[in-house]
Amino acid sequence: MSERIEDIAKKMVAPGKGILAADESSGTITKRFEKLGITSTADSRRDYREMMFRAPAMKEHISGVILYDETIRQNAADGTPLVKVIQDAGAVPGIKVDTGAKDLAGFPGEKITEGLDGLRERFAEYYKLGARFAKWRAVIDVGNGLPTWGALKANAHALARYARLAQEAGIVPIVEPEVIMDGPNSTHDIDRCYEVTAWALDTVFDELFEQRVNLEGIVLKPNMVIAGQKSPKQASAQEVAEKTVKVLKASVPGAVPGIAFLSGGQSDEQATEHLNLIRQLGPLPWEVTFSYGRALQAAAMETWKGKKESLGAGQKAFAHRAKMNGLAALGKWTSKAEKEAA
Repeated sequence: MSERIEDIAKKMVAPGKGILAADESSGTITKRFEKLGITSTADSRRDYREMMFRAPAMKEHISGVILYDETIRQNAADGTPLVKVIQDAGAVPGIKVDTGAKDLAGFPGEKITEGLDGLRERFAEYYKLGARFAKWRAVIDVGNGLPTWGALKANAHALARYARLAQEAGIVPIVEPEVIMDGPNSTHDIDRCYEVTAWALDTVFDELFEQRVNLEGIVLKPNMVIAGQKSPKQASAQEVAEKTVKVLKASVPGAVPGIAFLSGGQSDEQATEHLNLIRQLGPLPWEVTFSYGRALQAAAMETWKGKKESLGAGQKAFAHRAKMNGLAALGKWTSKAEKEAA
């Protein structure tokens, strides 16, 4: 008997565990490698990700891993499929299925996420390869006159169609409408972020309802409510937590099993602190956890730098961030724990 998507979704947001976003495109990870003097090849990208997937921290703090198309097809250095390495660590393998945000025709400065064409067939293949959840990211920019209703509606509709196709294939959709804090126009304050986030979430859930998506079989991956990076008026960590919880309670149905926040331009420790404060504002209608990419990986990549002799140190750096975020997902992180474990 195949697993129920509702059960998979619950496993993805298990208390004290979060989702590792290791789905950077080959182009994106190559840019990060080059900054550190690492040669980017299929093998070096595999070695880097395998370092994390085999880290003991996976079993303790990671519930799922979002993979890129290249990675879900790769074997570890010893020939074991990377999907099996993830499964053996007790985590759920997932796959990024969108093909990126492209300029939306007729809407200057706004993007539409593409990838719906042929998605049903791709889901069938990814399911055979072991994926049990998927990710699709919509990019909502904030600026002078942005976002527009047309662009917001188009992205919400695409998210909902993707989500329904995922569930049809027995795959849990991560629904990610990201109001970005570090775009070219990121001078907005926290109140403007709140307004746009509320508008985006309300629109997305309207579309999910219209496309007959089972809300008990999704995971929401939203931004936190936070001022733009270029805003002269930055909010306190406590205000970020309070406004984030307020908007989620107003816009996210209780049927959704869990919310896994993106880190979106925040520093490693900032993303951890905000998650911790959000979790402390309970009780909440859903589980809350993390789905971090750079905020989980940056220290590990900088420590490893492509050197075999630095493998253990890289895993230790990854374990530190995974543990800190695991504590934050329980509301038990402290700056003292951060320093003691470092």
